[in-house]
Amino acid sequence: MLAMNERSGLMSLPDSEFAMRMARTQQAIRDAGLDAILVHSNEADFANVRYLSDYWPLFESAGVVVPAEGEAILLIGPESEAFAADRSRLPKIRKLIAYRESAEPDYPEVSVSTFTSVFDEACAGKSVQSIGLVGSSIMPLPVIEGLREAFPNAEIGRADDIIIKQRIIKSPAELDVLRQAFVLSEQALVAVLPQIKAGMTELEVVGLIQKELYAAGAEYEAHALYVLSGKNTRHAISRPTHKVLQPGEMIQLNLGGRLAGYSPSVGRPICIGPMPDAMRKLVEVGMEAHYKTMEWMKAGVIASEVVQKFFDFVRAKGFGDNLLYGPCHGLGMMEVERPWMESSTHYPLEENMTFQVDTFLQGPDYGLRWENGVRVTSDGVEAFSDAEMRVIEL
Repeated sequence: MLAMNERSGLMSLPDSEFAMRMARTQQAIRDAGLDAILVHSNEADFANVRYLSDYWPLFESAGVVVPAEGEAILLIGPESEAFAADRSRLPKIRKLIAYRESAEPDYPEVSVSTFTSVFDEACAGKSVQSIGLVGSSIMPLPVIEGLREAFPNAEIGRADDIIIKQRIIKSPAELDVLRQAFVLSEQALVAVLPQIKAGMTELEVVGLIQKELYAAGAEYEAHALYVLSGKNTRHAISRPTHKVLQPGEMIQLNLGGRLAGYSPSVGRPICIGPMPDAMRKLVEVGMEAHYKTMEWMKAGVIASEVVQKFFDFVRAKGFGDNLLYGPCHGLGMMEVERPWMESSTHYPLEENMTFQVDTFLQGPDYGLRWENGVRVTSDGVEAFSDAEMRVIEL
């Protein structure tokens, strides 16, 4: 189902996938009693706009106006017209000053549209009384102010679920992309492990991973690549540094190559030379809990029940103090997306939901993360990755 997009030169989903998404979106807009939605994305959190248009903004932000009936319009900043025309699946593209880059140039020579004009065009001149916002948590003030100024009497509120609910259940085409993205990510992992040596810096290893990901076919890194060592491995969220890798210390790798907009991650704790006994024990307990989590997952199971079993298992092993959060988060276009699995999430798992099984254990001197992608099935999970699932001592 994945093919080369002749315009962009990238591996891409078929046009039919985007037509199906737009039809579902417009039906959801009508069901919600809205006149239109405004979908927002930026370079870092690109998924909602790319989900509908295949366009991924750079420097600038982007939006999509989707009317209840009629043709959607991609909204871009003043500099991206040629770029967007070559990438977008939506033929209608309009430039707005609200989507310019954060340096806020004036662009006095560039002709731009307004929120009034683009909504009038999308809605075929019909009065706009209710607008839903998708991507509201990252929507900047210039967009919100511009919208309220254009429609002072309209009801404007959050409508994120119109897109989010679609993204939670993956189509056959999306699943095919994710499988291929994990294959290329595992290829990079296997290729880079023999190249890692004591004396390298974390960032040098990041460079090796980038080389292997792009050689394997990635369009970009799926997320900020993790090569963390020593006490840096305690960080649940972190960035690599110029710290030098040492024998006998924990080193955490998390890597993934984005493909057609989908963002996997493969996480492995490693050590140069033999692991100290306490480190090995924590690594082994983490791996065991990781596999147990997959055993507990299947369609119909309540998410919080998986979380409770995970917590109970780790505590019974004597490592309750090493827990920080639950065992899974959603996977798709973003490497971390809804739904989360937490003690407070009581939804049932459904077939073709996709998750990163993310087993993070944290101590005073080091931490570790085992991470693999899975698809929920009627009787368990389909694992997208399993390469090098062992105690890795280089």
